[in-house]
Amino acid sequence: MDNNQGRYTVSGTNIDEVKRLNAQSGMSYNEVKAYLAQTTGGHGTRNFSNTEIEEVKRKNQQSMDVSKNSTF
Repeated sequence: MDNNQGRYTVSGTNIDEVKRLNAQSGMSYNEVKAYLAQTTGGHGTRNFSNTEIEEVKRKNQQSMDVSKNSTF
């Protein structure tokens, strides 16, 4: 019996080598999306954003209220 059984796919791919190379390849797709959402507010990345939408709306409203009541 072959001692390497279980380390290769049926097509002959070395699973351990693939895992080793993947570990060295950098961020995953989802990690990149999360990073972009955190640093640039990218479109379509709402799930990864830590922005409190209601807080932003409140601050915008307060800013508009102040500007309405100000005389320049």
